[in-house]
Amino acid sequence: MSDQPARKGGLLGLFRRPEARGPQAEAGDAAAAPEAAEEAAEAPAPAATAEPAAKKQGWFQRLKAGLAKTSSRLSEGITGIFAKRKLDAGTLQELEDLLIQADLGIETSTRIVEALAKGRYDKEIAPDEVRAVLAAEVERVLAPVAKPLQIDPAHRPHVILVVGVNGTGKTTTIGKLAHKLAGEGKKVTLAAGDTFRAAAIDQLQIWGRRTGAEVVARAVGADAAGLAYDALARARENGSDVLLVDTAGRLQNKQALMDELEKVIRVLRKIDPQAPHQVLLVLDATTGQNALSQVEVFKDKAGVTGLVMTKLDGTARGGILVAISAKFSLPVHAIGVGEGVEDLAAFDAGEFARAVALG
Repeated sequence: MSDQPARKGGLLGLFRRPEARGPQAEAGDAAAAPEAAEEAAEAPAPAATAEPAAKKQGWFQRLKAGLAKTSSRLSEGITGIFAKRKLDAGTLQELEDLLIQADLGIETSTRIVEALAKGRYDKEIAPDEVRAVLAAEVERVLAPVAKPLQIDPAHRPHVILVVGVNGTGKTTTIGKLAHKLAGEGKKVTLAAGDTFRAAAIDQLQIWGRRTGAEVVARAVGADAAGLAYDALARARENGSDVLLVDTAGRLQNKQALMDELEKVIRVLRKIDPQAPHQVLLVLDATTGQNALSQVEVFKDKAGVTGLVMTKLDGTARGGILVAISAKFSLPVHAIGVGEGVEDLAAFDAGEFARAVALG
């Protein structure tokens, strides 16, 4: 995360880069909670085993490794286009096609091509120079949306509703957030609002035990809105700083499920008219262009205030985050490049741009 001054009411350290520590400390907090388990009938418990020595590396190295598929696709394409060729209409068109295919979006791809053409047209250009321009333009798009998650102490509890389609890693993301919040001394309550899946309820209860967070849960099939109401009431009673509310995964084109999400929000506001104070949409990077329609619908129906993108390590489509940022300008709070707790960290525009464009 970029060095930024602490802001009043902020939780700037929520996704602070982990410092190098010894094997004993690593073993204490390493966690592998497979995000793919959200779609499984029985989600495995978050592992509490130590990470292998090979994984003990800084965040930027993990980010580079996670985005290697996206970076390699772009780097190889750029080399193929610009090896001993002049910058002309043909090479610019090929580059634009490559960028669009990498899910950067038409707007950003056009901007990159135009920036590259300035002062360089009809001249030979090295692939490394193209990559440098790509990195600069990607960072220009992402810098305004790279914002750390802020917890407002004026709201106690600060209610964060976590939404998204099936299998994006919502429950796992909530567990990682709870882990980091608890590590900073925050009292957290978790609401097991995905009442459709026993596995999601079990998984959140495991995270609760590991983080010391109280979990409000009901039987499978219970009313999600009623559970959210009870969770907020309980969080106020127990003096929690933060309430994290899980929700069932729902396709953005299923009206009944989207209506249920709106009901959850209405019920929370019976206790706190300003709740939820934040609505985080968790996106799966592997879905590519479909993520754009998810943002569109959830923004309209649930009032999404910020994004978390997971599974960037499993796809060559990491560029979709650039397209989403260019179109919606929603804050991007965090990204995930792996299953461990430390594989979710604050989104830094410069780091992301360098990892994607320069590898």
